[in-house]
Amino acid sequence: MKQRKPHTVPRYVIIGFFILGLVSAVAYRAIVVIQHIDPQWVRPVWYMGTVGYLLFFLYRYSISRKRKHTIRDYQLIEKVKANACLTDNDREAVVYLLQSLKKSMEDRNYFIIFILSIIAIIVDLILS
Repeated sequence: MKQRKPHTVPRYVIIGFFILGLVSAVAYRAIVVIQHIDPQWVRPVWYMGTVGYLLFFLYRYSISRKRKHTIRDYQLIEKVKANACLTDNDREAVVYLLQSLKKSMEDRNYFIIFILSIIAIIVDLILS
């Protein structure tokens, strides 16, 4: 079986999905405020957040699967455990995995969603 050379996506794709994830997170948390201000906007904002999350998590799923397939296809765990020499292709696969993790903005996304969730809870408690 011929292995496809793994590669990271361009920076603009990473940033685009990061923004999509944040917009979706804001939309969900804004529902708490919107229901007090103008309830007719709750459903459109909910759909915006849900569709955004559908696309965002499908993207994150594909990245996760790609990383796992790379580890499996190149048998990287087995080779590292056996202290086997890595081929040039193996090293490129490891570099892809490390660059993919380094370029990822998921940690920032998770932290911002955490902060937005705390703010949404506080705002809801104040408005209720």
